[in-house]
Amino acid sequence: MTATPVAAAPAARAERVDARRNREIVLRTAMRVFAEEGLEASLSRIAQRAGVGAGTVYRHFPSKEILLEAVIAEQVDGLAAAAGQWAARATPGDALFGFLLEVIEKSAGRKHICDALTADRGWPRALLAAAGKRYREALDDLLRDAKQAGAVRADVRADDLAALIVGGAALRSAHRDQARGTRLVRLLLDGLRGPAVTEAAVFRDPSSLPRHETAVPSARYCVECGTRLRVRPTGRPPRYCGPTCRQRARRRRIAA
Repeated sequence: MTATPVAAAPAARAERVDARRNREIVLRTAMRVFAEEGLEASLSRIAQRAGVGAGTVYRHFPSKEILLEAVIAEQVDGLAAAAGQWAARATPGDALFGFLLEVIEKSAGRKHICDALTADRGWPRALLAAAGKRYREALDDLLRDAKQAGAVRADVRADDLAALIVGGAALRSAHRDQARGTRLVRLLLDGLRGPAVTEAAVFRDPSSLPRHETAVPSARYCVECGTRLRVRPTGRPPRYCGPTCRQRARRRRIAA
């Protein structure tokens, strides 16, 4: 008996959901495998780590180049989303500098992917080009807002920031002491600041956060998200803007 259209519809929807879930599993696994084992890892190895058949991987990503492009595009889209989050939760200057440091921190752990992009003149392909466009637009928005607020030099351009990100990631990776490498990156980024800025901004640097909430009595911004804090005349000086950031910092310390 042939299934009726009404009966077939739920099955088709379930199949699409399964396909999307499998694609996501393969994509996330590929991110981990490429980061841990390098770009030489085969699609069969990725299928093994993902717990799916090789046919599932090839169905969604017919070649390793297509899978690599999807991985990089996913990471670039994540950076574009992070730019929007920084813009929503911090002042323009803090948003730009906090975002730049976050991108440098993440790029330092993806050197093999950056090398692949620079070595192959065939990049970017369509999927990655679209993600790159969204990232550049988000970066342009942060830079424009920071300039309007007087937090960054007026002659700084978006391509200057792109070059600084590459250089900052290389600098951070080259230093054997991660904390000092991050400090050098922050000094490098300080060169972008406008001459009218007299206060040193607080960078979000999870690796160097104090362990106790009262360790930085003069903090004026949330050390987790960069939001300006309301300083009370009495009691312990706050370090977080609320319980969400406090819990997020606690989970970060536990994971470290």
